[in-house]
Amino acid sequence: MLFNSLTNKKVLITAGPTREAIDPVRYISNHSSGKMGYAIAEAFLKNGAEVILVSGQVNISLSHPKLKLVSVTSASEMYFACCRYFEEIDIAIFAAAVADYRPTSVSEQKIKKDGDTFLIKMVKNIDIAYEFGQIKSREQISVGFALETNDEMKHAAVKLKKKNLDFVVLNSMNDGQATFGFDTNKITVIRKDLSTELFELKNKSLVAKDIMIEVRNLLDEKHLIAEAVVEYENMYR
Repeated sequence: MLFNSLTNKKVLITAGPTREAIDPVRYISNHSSGKMGYAIAEAFLKNGAEVILVSGQVNISLSHPKLKLVSVTSASEMYFACCRYFEEIDIAIFAAAVADYRPTSVSEQKIKKDGDTFLIKMVKNIDIAYEFGQIKSREQISVGFALETNDEMKHAAVKLKKKNLDFVVLNSMNDGQATFGFDTNKITVIRKDLSTELFELKNKSLVAKDIMIEVRNLLDEKHLIAEAVVEYENMYR
């Protein structure tokens, strides 16, 4: 039995790639299409939630009365956009492919092709999911994504603990039609107790529904725990 619906729950979702400028015409980015993040946003909207979608540059449109779309470009912009909502949200889902590093400086003019080699010094970007994990309340839920090429379970488990996530959605680059650009995805959910659930390859809209149900189950668990605490306190008053 579900005690919690998603009606009026506030959900922060990040989606798409970030772009880290090198000069006015060049940038460093990745192949993320944003399809997974947008599918998750749509799944929560269909189930009554209010969604704040902080999105990198994508070729997807989504409209809904309960949707607030915040468009960003760089990882820093995405972080500061998310910071505005951390305190008020119930659920955070970090589905964006955020660049880990950015150039230490951005040239004001287009860099000319003068030499045979060109070196770019990089500095680490702020980890948005990690920062939220340090400040989130006991009632808030956070979900992270892990896209790996090797030792998938090991790396995802490290991310789960380090970023104080409630569960991780693991993708493998070794799974065909389950990475960037495809309309399908194949995921493994890894929970805090390190229990796992492997899902079959399916359309991203169905994957989004699986993720939404996992979040809803967590809300039910938190509701039951809260009820038990209140009942215990009442017994000993």
